[in-house]
Amino acid sequence: MELKNTEKLEHSQVKLTIGVSAAELDKAKDAAYKKAKNQIQVPGFRKGKAPRKIIEKMYGQGVFLDDALNIIYPEVYPKAVEEAGITPVAAADVNVDNFTDDGFEFICTVPVEPEVSVKDYKGVEAEKADAAVTEEDIKAELDRLAQRDASTETVERAAALGDTVVIDFEGFVDGVAFEGGKGEDYSLKLGSGTFIPGFEDQLVGKSAGEDCDVNVTFPEEYQAADLAGKPAVFKCTVKSVMETVLPEMDDEFAKDVSEFETLDELKKDIEGKIAESKRSAADRNFEEKVLDKVLANMEADIPDAMYEAQLDNIMQDYSYRIQQQGVSLEDYVKQMGMDMQSFRGIFREQAERQVKVQLAVKKIAELENIVPTDEDVDAEYAKLAEMYGMETDKVRQFVPVDSIKSDLTTSKTIEMLKENAVAVAPAAE
Repeated sequence: MELKNTEKLEHSQVKLTIGVSAAELDKAKDAAYKKAKNQIQVPGFRKGKAPRKIIEKMYGQGVFLDDALNIIYPEVYPKAVEEAGITPVAAADVNVDNFTDDGFEFICTVPVEPEVSVKDYKGVEAEKADAAVTEEDIKAELDRLAQRDASTETVERAAALGDTVVIDFEGFVDGVAFEGGKGEDYSLKLGSGTFIPGFEDQLVGKSAGEDCDVNVTFPEEYQAADLAGKPAVFKCTVKSVMETVLPEMDDEFAKDVSEFETLDELKKDIEGKIAESKRSAADRNFEEKVLDKVLANMEADIPDAMYEAQLDNIMQDYSYRIQQQGVSLEDYVKQMGMDMQSFRGIFREQAERQVKVQLAVKKIAELENIVPTDEDVDAEYAKLAEMYGMETDKVRQFVPVDSIKSDLTTSKTIEMLKENAVAVAPAAE
């Protein structure tokens, strides 16, 4: 093998010209012959006993060529990459050229990690939301708990938003009843948004025993294509009206909905949980905005192969999660009314951002000499061991140390960026 030429191309690609001698090709053809000879029948010879030259004379000189190339390439490509001093980020685009009596050449176009420049990554300004907990926050959570613990009772009055009505109904389009448009003794909470927009509003003010027509138009994106966008009339009978009865907010309520003895204790717990949730959300959002500012100051000619590889990772993860629900990704995409290419397109922007973040963070870690210590690595293994209920030594067998170090370097670098960023209040809406 001879690395004849290394040429840098645009979009972070490198073209390698790898020479293979006639002797190397002949050796590979011989290996291909030995691998395939037992499957080749030649008249006058027992199966597997025909010499290579006889087979080549019968089937042509190229009979073993493709297999030979597949044998040679995995041997010479890594050596050429090492000699060229490049780091491929995806498989090379390979062509075979210049066949002569002296051999041939592999022409490999290799996508490589781009050169990255990141400027002014410290001190960037980014919005960070206030994580203070308000009385309205606490009240909203108490109301949610109260709704969960609420009861209903029948009332002799007209229905109002928030009430539950029991109805019989049947839907018609152009005067004809449609499949799936009929129901009896259906409990519908007015204002829940369960039915087609406009349906529930027209039942407000109706009383038990009252008949009415509800006129609506199906949404354009309605799941039943034969109904989408069409006007419909539902003939309804209100059979009963029930109002929601909320429990009184007192110590007894706190005991019913939580492990606390008093309402004050419950409120304090709610306040703490909301504060933690708000802090986490504000921090995640702040991190995203800091990284957005950093990416705006990054320059890199990123090969499309890196984006595609990241897209493959996202799709593989999505496929695994869908399979956990007993559905293949292919069937799921069909159910969505899409093809695989358009479905991948949904995640294209996400994949591109992830690649850019990885490259920017890696470059900044190099510039700042951010390297996890042995203590950091040990602590991370201990954390994983506790998370999965395994012995630390077992975790070390399954999780490579290089992966741990890479993740720690990323997290430490992002924390450094956040610590050096300037948090500003979000602009008023």
